[in-house]
Amino acid sequence: MFKKPLSNLKTSAPLRSSDRRKLKQRIASTYAISSEDGDILVPDGILSLKFSTYLDEPGVAYLSPEGDPIWFTLGKGSDELIPTIYTLWKKQDILPFLSTPAAVIPVLVGGADLMIPGVVHHTPSLAEGQLVAIRQYTKENGSDVLSPPLAVGRMALPSDQLRDGGKEKGKAVYVVHAWKDHLWEMGSKADVPEGSTLQQPNDGDENAEEPAELATPPPKSPSPTPALSYTPQETTQLLLKSLLQAISTTLSSLPASSLPIPSTLLYTNHILPSRPAFPTLVLPPSALSPSLTSTTEEEDKPPHIDPTEISIKSSTHKSLSSFLKSTEKQGLLTLKSPPKHSNSPDTLITSINASHPLVVDHQPFVTVGALEKTAARKAAREEREKEEEKRGRGEVGVRELWKPYLGSLALFEGLGGSKTALYTLPEIRALLNTYIASKNLVNQNDNAYINLDDLLHSCVSSSSKTKGSKPSKAGGEELEAPTIKFMKRDELAKSVTEKMQSWYEIRVEGRETVCKKGPLKPIQVTVKVRQGRKACTLIVGFEPFLVVEAEEMAEELRKVCAGATSVSPITGKPGVEVLVQGKQGKAVTEYLVGKGIPKNWIQVSGK
Repeated sequence: MFKKPLSNLKTSAPLRSSDRRKLKQRIASTYAISSEDGDILVPDGILSLKFSTYLDEPGVAYLSPEGDPIWFTLGKGSDELIPTIYTLWKKQDILPFLSTPAAVIPVLVGGADLMIPGVVHHTPSLAEGQLVAIRQYTKENGSDVLSPPLAVGRMALPSDQLRDGGKEKGKAVYVVHAWKDHLWEMGSKADVPEGSTLQQPNDGDENAEEPAELATPPPKSPSPTPALSYTPQETTQLLLKSLLQAISTTLSSLPASSLPIPSTLLYTNHILPSRPAFPTLVLPPSALSPSLTSTTEEEDKPPHIDPTEISIKSSTHKSLSSFLKSTEKQGLLTLKSPPKHSNSPDTLITSINASHPLVVDHQPFVTVGALEKTAARKAAREEREKEEEKRGRGEVGVRELWKPYLGSLALFEGLGGSKTALYTLPEIRALLNTYIASKNLVNQNDNAYINLDDLLHSCVSSSSKTKGSKPSKAGGEELEAPTIKFMKRDELAKSVTEKMQSWYEIRVEGRETVCKKGPLKPIQVTVKVRQGRKACTLIVGFEPFLVVEAEEMAEELRKVCAGATSVSPITGKPGVEVLVQGKQGKAVTEYLVGKGIPKNWIQVSGK
């Protein structure tokens, strides 16, 4: 929602004491917080700021005296107060939560929603549409660690469908606001607080707080499942598999000019993105019992291990240079020490052996980089769809129409069409093509031309004469115009429309469709120079498009162009013209397109 900058920002204004008290009461009743917490989350000196999102959705943000956004509302007339990341860092338990691996957080920050496979834990009994926080899940020293909330969203489905395996694909949370988005960027950009250990249930304490559930039910076992992690030897094996995956995909496709590659770039740009997204499917950890790897039932799935745990520091090598030297001994890479005069300590990779037996026999798997790219493409596609939907909702629909008239009446009767209907140009061409095919009128010498029979000739012959021209004379006798025997297909359609009556249709969402007789002319935006070097921009012909009125346009362009505007009648013609001070052709065009008028119906002229 805030992946693009906010627009239409109004000047922030401090809340009155009475309004602050009402705001505090609303938050206390909605989120069941104490009066002391209310003073922290709704401090004295709180400000309100009106804004619009990039989807033109209005909202109100409430800012702390330091300028951090702490609450906001979305939607016209909405009174639902949503806490920001800054507020959730102050009191992390006011919203129920879901957790997701660290690799998913950058995707959420980029504007994507949280998908069902990305959920690791969640608070019990969540309802569809309920506000929730999203936290990052990691494993440190055998303990499950949750970060402070890094995103806020709404549940896309009830939480029992996450647990019972009712869905394997689809969205779990529609993200509304995330860490590092443009709403968060308005504040102080404080560092993320330290995480906390996920509390495990205590069977001896009946009053213990209900713990978060695993999104996937744990395997059926009489004893509790131990925390799983890879040994250093297994991490080394996975790093080697990641390198083999990188060589067989990205590295083998690099041009020769890309070499040599610094070792740090090889690690960060190729090995890390090539780590398996689901490591336990590639290499089950030695501590994993056979019952946990069973997939005989749909709900029995291997437990998840965060792929970010696969790193050089967790391997037997402990350093990148040691790992690369071991791969060089195996014949996968060729290394070169950095020059003595170089400031960079990075080892260089000078060649890659893509034909090595280990690379040839490597079995590919789904990688972390592939999942991130898929999520990024999906987010970009959804954003494009939203933009297209937005444009489609607001764009003015314009159709040029023609009606049979005088010389074309007989033609349309012969074509099998209606003499009273309104036709678009494609419909006219379709009728002509059907008639041409039925009469076999395509010229045998040149298929681009159509032979004119009596019906077609009678329609187009009069339109082929220049208006106002007189017949030529020779010896006192008038000479007849030469008979037209054939014509190109496009010229024929154009000649037929010239003998028809022009109409146009304007469609605007939420209004009745307007259909009027006469040709529709583009809006004229003319830049003129008056009184020496003083320039002005005149806009005329906008009335038929229904979405702008003269006074409204003048007022809005005055703000957009930061110049004087005026409205006056057009001398000797119906309608009015809007004048804008300065050379504002581009600004006026962008304004009219923003109102939904197609750009091809805006004509800019002058200097």
